[in-house]
Amino acid sequence: MRRAAVYKRCGCKTRGKAGGGRCPRLADRGHGSWYFSLELPCGRDGRRHRVRRGGFRSRAAAVQARAYLLGADVLPGRSAVTVGQWLDIWLEMRQTLSFNTRRLYTQQVNDYLKPYLGSVPLRSLTVARVQAMFVAFARANAKRQRPLSPATFVRIRGTLHAALNGAIRVGLIERNPAHLVELPSGRRPRAVVWTNARVAHWRATGERPPVAVWTARQTAEFLAHAREHPMYALYLAVALLGLRRGEATGLRWCDLDLDGEVVQISHQVQDRNGHTVVCPPKTESSVRTLALDHVLIAALRTLQAERRDNVTEPIGFLFTNRHGGPLSPGYVTHTFTRLVAEAGLPPIRLHDLRHGAASLSLAAGNDLKVVQAMLGHSSIVLTADTYTSVLPCLAHSAAEATAELVLEAARNAATSLRGQAGKKHARRRKGSRSRGKKAKK
Repeated sequence: MRRAAVYKRCGCKTRGKAGGGRCPRLADRGHGSWYFSLELPCGRDGRRHRVRRGGFRSRAAAVQARAYLLGADVLPGRSAVTVGQWLDIWLEMRQTLSFNTRRLYTQQVNDYLKPYLGSVPLRSLTVARVQAMFVAFARANAKRQRPLSPATFVRIRGTLHAALNGAIRVGLIERNPAHLVELPSGRRPRAVVWTNARVAHWRATGERPPVAVWTARQTAEFLAHAREHPMYALYLAVALLGLRRGEATGLRWCDLDLDGEVVQISHQVQDRNGHTVVCPPKTESSVRTLALDHVLIAALRTLQAERRDNVTEPIGFLFTNRHGGPLSPGYVTHTFTRLVAEAGLPPIRLHDLRHGAASLSLAAGNDLKVVQAMLGHSSIVLTADTYTSVLPCLAHSAAEATAELVLEAARNAATSLRGQAGKKHARRRKGSRSRGKKAKK
């Protein structure tokens, strides 16, 4: 029997089983709650998309929420939607979200927002209620094995803020309570360099910074250790070009022009629900053409010679699994961590090779705008704030240049003072000679 589009059910148990839609008390007023079911158009993958939402206090509220998903407007005067119900509706309507963004929003809605605010009527939500939720998060942090970071607080508020802005657009509420919430202060962790002193401290205590980059020598040691590994060219590309791991695993032979010494970054590979999929790059600025140096070209030509047969040029992805598909980014990260441990180097994340590529490029004398284009950032401010760790050699050069500037100014000042003193002395001698001549006369 096909279920109606709008129906009523409850959580009562009859003979040890949930009554659901068969409970004899469903006809009673106030017993159970209203649900709706809906089948949205098929997605890009061709799969059917069924939606079932419940917990509505009245049939009219369920009908109204279902109509909104079908494109109708929500009538503010008849709305009885709770925060949790609106968050579900809002997520269903956001069809342009990327996979990772949708997964992040869904995780924050299910783990943080709905448990604290889900039962609150949307029109009754206040700044105080939202603030109380974050206070509860802060208190619970002391009991967590891995406390929530200030950045996580900001992302949770950002998700709620975006959802409530959607409610404002359809007329459910008039102002956004998440806009005035105060959050714990916190700073984005800055990348630090694994200097000799920091390495010694790590070996003695096991303490490591949240974000760290290698020096040029440490990067060279890792690449030398991984030289015989099948993914050597991949790690070399990340270390020199600052590629994201999805961009590196998504490289295809058709994206390479070894004679022209360039590579085109046009897509990336991601892990989604246990499957490896090819998708567009992270942003529009991530689509870029990068110049290749002679070291990376030599490694890619070696890889090309290994893949080429007697008839055709290699096709498909540069780095493949045993089935010929692209490597899983998670596998690439796991292998990188193992190689770092084998090399005896201080630990960094695979993404920290991207930080290091920016720092090494700046240390080599490249302009910040060049580094921005290499990393595929839309804003040079993001490049300057996030990926430009100052390596010791660069800091030393800057200090020496500053000291030389001061010393040069001091030498110029001393030379000027000596010149002025000489002129005064010459005037004095000339004056004394002229007075002597007058005395003889």
